[in-house]
Amino acid sequence: MILHIAVFSWKDDVTEADVTALTEALLGMAAGIPQLKSYTAGTNLRLRPGGDYAVAAVVEDAAALDAYLDSEAHQQVYADYLGRMIATRMAAQLPISSGAFIA
Repeated sequence: MILHIAVFSWKDDVTEADVTALTEALLGMAAGIPQLKSYTAGTNLRLRPGGDYAVAAVVEDAAALDAYLDSEAHQQVYADYLGRMIATRMAAQLPISSGAFIA
Protein backbone atom coordinates (compact mmCIF):
# COMPACT_ATOMS: atom_id res chain seq x y z
CA MET A 1 0.00 0.00 0.00
CA ILE A 2 0.99 3.63 -0.48
CA LEU A 3 0.54 6.64 1.79
CA HIS A 4 0.30 9.85 -0.24
CA ILE A 5 0.84 13.06 1.73
CA ALA A 6 0.43 16.57 0.31
CA VAL A 7 1.18 19.71 2.31
CA PHE A 8 0.08 23.16 1.17
CA SER A 9 0.87 26.73 2.15
CA TRP A 10 -1.83 29.21 1.22
CA LYS A 11 -1.68 32.50 -0.63
CA ASP A 12 -2.21 35.53 1.59
CA ASP A 13 -5.80 36.12 0.44
CA VAL A 14 -7.10 32.65 1.41
CA THR A 15 -9.83 32.92 4.05
CA GLU A 16 -11.10 30.53 6.70
CA ALA A 17 -14.27 30.18 4.64
CA ASP A 18 -12.16 29.11 1.63
CA VAL A 19 -10.45 26.44 3.74
CA THR A 20 -13.76 25.18 5.15
CA ALA A 21 -15.25 24.93 1.66
CA LEU A 22 -12.14 23.13 0.40
CA THR A 23 -12.23 20.62 3.25
CA GLU A 24 -15.90 19.85 2.59
CA ALA A 25 -15.18 19.45 -1.14
CA LEU A 26 -12.19 17.16 -0.54
CA LEU A 27 -14.02 14.92 1.91
CA GLY A 28 -17.03 14.72 -0.40
CA MET A 29 -14.74 13.92 -3.31
CA ALA A 30 -12.96 11.20 -1.35
CA ALA A 31 -16.23 9.47 -0.48
CA GLY A 32 -16.80 8.90 -4.20
CA ILE A 33 -13.37 7.50 -5.11
CA PRO A 34 -13.28 3.75 -4.48
CA GLN A 35 -9.49 3.52 -4.80
CA LEU A 36 -9.07 5.43 -1.52
CA LYS A 37 -8.62 3.06 1.42
CA SER A 38 -8.28 5.95 3.90
CA TYR A 39 -8.41 9.72 3.50
CA THR A 40 -8.18 12.78 5.70
CA ALA A 41 -7.67 16.48 5.02
CA GLY A 42 -7.50 19.53 7.22
CA THR A 43 -5.75 22.52 8.68
CA ASN A 44 -2.35 21.93 10.21
CA LEU A 45 -2.48 21.79 14.01
CA ARG A 46 0.87 23.65 14.06
CA LEU A 47 2.38 21.47 16.75
CA ARG A 48 5.61 21.68 14.72
CA PRO A 49 6.66 23.98 11.85
CA GLY A 50 5.04 23.15 8.55
CA GLY A 51 2.51 24.18 5.96
CA ASP A 52 -1.02 25.45 6.41
CA TYR A 53 -2.95 22.37 5.35
CA ALA A 54 -2.40 18.68 4.57
CA VAL A 55 -4.02 15.73 2.86
CA ALA A 56 -3.19 12.09 3.61
CA ALA A 57 -4.52 9.33 1.38
CA VAL A 58 -3.92 5.59 1.51
CA VAL A 59 -4.24 3.61 -1.71
CA GLU A 60 -3.43 0.05 -2.73
CA ASP A 61 -0.80 0.78 -5.40
CA ALA A 62 0.55 3.28 -7.94
CA ALA A 63 -2.35 2.64 -10.31
CA ALA A 64 -4.84 3.49 -7.55
CA LEU A 65 -2.89 6.65 -6.73
CA ASP A 66 -3.04 7.68 -10.39
CA ALA A 67 -6.77 6.90 -10.51
CA TYR A 68 -7.35 9.14 -7.48
CA LEU A 69 -5.15 12.05 -8.56
CA ASP A 70 -6.28 11.91 -12.20
CA SER A 71 -9.97 11.47 -11.39
CA GLU A 72 -12.46 14.00 -12.68
CA ALA A 73 -13.57 14.70 -9.10
CA HIS A 74 -10.01 15.50 -7.95
CA GLN A 75 -9.41 17.69 -10.99
CA GLN A 76 -12.64 19.57 -10.23
CA VAL A 77 -11.62 20.27 -6.62
CA TYR A 78 -8.29 21.55 -7.92
CA ALA A 79 -10.02 23.80 -10.45
CA ASP A 80 -12.58 25.09 -7.95
CA TYR A 81 -10.30 25.59 -4.92
CA LEU A 82 -6.70 24.45 -4.82
CA GLY A 83 -5.45 26.13 -7.98
CA ARG A 84 -6.26 29.61 -6.68
CA MET A 85 -5.35 28.92 -3.04
CA ILE A 86 -1.91 27.26 -3.21
CA ALA A 87 1.26 29.28 -2.69
CA THR A 88 3.45 26.18 -2.25
CA ARG A 89 2.88 22.43 -2.39
CA MET A 90 5.00 19.50 -1.34
CA ALA A 91 4.07 15.85 -1.66
CA ALA A 92 5.54 12.47 -0.81
CA GLN A 93 4.53 8.86 -1.25
CA LEU A 94 5.60 6.23 1.25
CA PRO A 95 5.23 2.47 1.10
CA ILE A 96 3.25 1.10 4.02
CA SER A 97 2.38 -2.37 5.16
CA SER A 98 -0.97 -3.30 6.66
CA GLY A 99 0.65 -3.39 10.11
CA ALA A 100 2.50 -0.09 9.72
CA PHE A 101 0.13 1.92 11.91
CA ILE A 102 0.09 1.43 15.65
CA ALA A 103 -3.43 1.41 17.02
